[in-house]
Amino acid sequence: MENFICMTCGIQYGETGAPPEHCLICEDERQYIGIKGQRWTTLSEMKKSYKNRIEEIDANITGIGTTPGFAIGQRALLIQTPKGNVLWDCISLIDDATVEAVRLLGGISAIAVSHPHTVGSLVEWSHAFDNAPIYWHADNRDWVMRPDPAYVFWEGDTHPLLDGLTLVRCGGHFPGSDVLHWSQGAEGRGALLTGDTMQVAQDRRYVSFMYSYPNMIPLNARAVQHIVDMVEPFAYDRIYGGWWDLIVQNDAKSTVKRSGERYIKAISA
Repeated sequence: MENFICMTCGIQYGETGAPPEHCLICEDERQYIGIKGQRWTTLSEMKKSYKNRIEEIDANITGIGTTPGFAIGQRALLIQTPKGNVLWDCISLIDDATVEAVRLLGGISAIAVSHPHTVGSLVEWSHAFDNAPIYWHADNRDWVMRPDPAYVFWEGDTHPLLDGLTLVRCGGHFPGSDVLHWSQGAEGRGALLTGDTMQVAQDRRYVSFMYSYPNMIPLNARAVQHIVDMVEPFAYDRIYGGWWDLIVQNDAKSTVKRSGERYIKAISA
């Protein structure tokens, strides 16, 4: 019995004797089935051709991503705090070198994800770090592809983690899509970790919002305004998106506000 990983979205499924017939994540209109069809791999196969890049991004925040690029290519973020570390979003590959490197940084006390496309092999990661709890919004419960006792299904609009870290449900891309507010990020000015609940634009001067990124289906004005409103109460000056180098370095709160206004104006014209 093996845990198969979808090569298009990167999500690891529960143990089976053969690859699943379907990837429910990819068959949903917010993702896609690759032009070569549905393909599968395993961790043991990935370890033959891939490795992880582990790199400090800012003080007390480390990026973890796979090279060469795999599936949708996101990178995870490890926030290091005096009371424990939180892994935000996840990737498919975990190997001995990665576990050793993360342990040297203090290990993982909790795992949280922005939405079901950026989970990778998060149960495998949880097991490697003493069954670290996986915080997953209850509105996305149906998108858990590998059930495990480590899941903590939280409800409502906010959920505190540890030492100034708060999950904020924004909705939009998925009903339970969220961001992580880090009060001590950006040298104490506050930061948001957004995945693609807010997608950092290429010029880093704006963020954007979509129902389906690969299929280019926009969100409506009400959903976009709700995302903007949900983070308004929080102080933050920096945004870390879900991919390497997609970072709004400063003035991020104003960036989100004017990005929402621009988006709503464009779809209302």
